[in-house]
Amino acid sequence: MNTRQQILFDLDDTLIHCNKYFGLILGQFVEVIQEWFADHEITTEDIRKKQIEIDIASVHNVGFKSGNFPRSLIETYRFFSNKYNRKMDRLEEVYLHKLGLSIYDQEVEPYPGMVETLESLKSKGHHLYLYTGGETAIQQRKIDQMKLSMYFDDRIYIREHKNVSSLEQIISNGNFNRESTWMIGNSLRTDVIPALTAGLCSIYIKISNEWEYNIVDLEQTPDHILYTVGSIEEVPEAIQHKITNDTKQRTLN
Repeated sequence: MNTRQQILFDLDDTLIHCNKYFGLILGQFVEVIQEWFADHEITTEDIRKKQIEIDIASVHNVGFKSGNFPRSLIETYRFFSNKYNRKMDRLEEVYLHKLGLSIYDQEVEPYPGMVETLESLKSKGHHLYLYTGGETAIQQRKIDQMKLSMYFDDRIYIREHKNVSSLEQIISNGNFNRESTWMIGNSLRTDVIPALTAGLCSIYIKISNEWEYNIVDLEQTPDHILYTVGSIEEVPEAIQHKITNDTKQRTLN
């Protein structure tokens, strides 16, 4: 029996850190808004709630574009300016735009165990693929800085819309065996649900500071293979667990 698997990895907050940098920028944004609107005592919760609402709406409308985040900061600023009848300032908006774009200048940092996990899976003969959402130039910069091509070669898919149809297109057009193909990522919305819908196996890496956009209800049916783990280091064991069970089942049959 061929035990080699086809494994698609998400990039942001699966292999490398992402959300924590957005959190740092948002922390600066909250401080600035509270300083500018000091007379109105706007709470951190109010600011974050409005920014998240605007940011998520943008992703739904246009996908993972680099302009979404800085635009959400500016639109949040305009919301509170209108609400409290504070005059909007062009220079303040320029500052917020630069602050938002600075997220893409952050140093790329791998999650603990990234290299060891990829090395382990590669050494066992599994075929590794990278499937990430975002703009090509930004995502490719991260890939190059982490030297991930040594694991994925040209088996890299970058999509501005990361959903059921995008994954289905990749699987249908590629030489994938759905029974032995995995989608691994931290997002229930863009990784797990599309994978289960396409009839793939999936590993959900649950992180503590998840982006609200990624959090959705999951309706899992018994015939779907889904593992939930707390770190990327647990991925090889989960995959081996299924391979072992499949081998035992075939032996019994």
